Amino acid sequence: MGNKKWIKPFAAAAIAGALLIGGWSWSAGGTALAQEAAAMQNFISVTGKGEIAVKPDIAYLSIGASSEADTAAAAQKANAAKIQKINTLLKNTWKVDSKDIQTNQFYVQPNYTYSEKDGQKIKGYTAYHTLKVSYRNLEKVGELLDAATNAGANQIDNVVFSIEDTEAFETQVIDKAMANAKLKAGAIANAAQRQLGIVLSVSQGSLDEPITYYRESLELQSTSKAEDSANTAIESGEIKLSTQLTVRYELK
Repeated sequence: MGNKKWIKPFAAAAIAGALLIGGWSWSAGGTALAQEAAAMQNFISVTGKGEIAVKPDIAYLSIGASSEADTAAAAQKANAAKIQKINTLLKNTWKVDSKDIQTNQFYVQPNYTYSEKDGQKIKGYTAYHTLKVSYRNLEKVGELLDAATNAGANQIDNVVFSIEDTEAFETQVIDKAMANAKLKAGAIANAAQRQLGIVLSVSQGSLDEPITYYRESLELQSTSKAEDSANTAIESGEIKLSTQLTVRYELK
């Protein structure tokens, strides 16, 4: 009997304690949610864009040759002679370093003909070989392409102008993006009759570098068709480097 009388008051006290603790937990959770909701009203997030225009300092040239013959070996041999001549021209006459010349594509494939009588038949082979050439004297790009064509190149796919070291300009682009973000945030804060506070966080997208293409067909155009001696005109123009920053500011 004595044990039962002791257990009942203890059980009642335990239940009361559990209710009290549960009530305290709910109150603390409600306070935390209220604080989070208040904090959400005290910041602003904007996207700032920065962009600068710079002159390219390197051109990537796609120079190649193709040859046709009755056999795969003959086509490859004829094309290898063309590429060797182009390679020698680039290195010896135009002083292009070996590290700036890289094979981009190489293949030998059959050519087919088709007729209802005979069906599909192989009619010779084509060998194809292109070089990716990095060249930094942009004023001479047109002349170099003309010289390569005269040496046997019959595949000039495109010229790509770019910036070799974009990191040299990254600080300028970021400064512009940050200024743009601050301008936007300040305008929004002013419209909301609030004051702009400190920067809470910043995240950056990738540095965007739109590259400038100059596309050309197998037969390069000259500056003046009336004069055979005229050089191919290649204009490098400008390249725009841009980036985006997502900036979160405190609102007061």
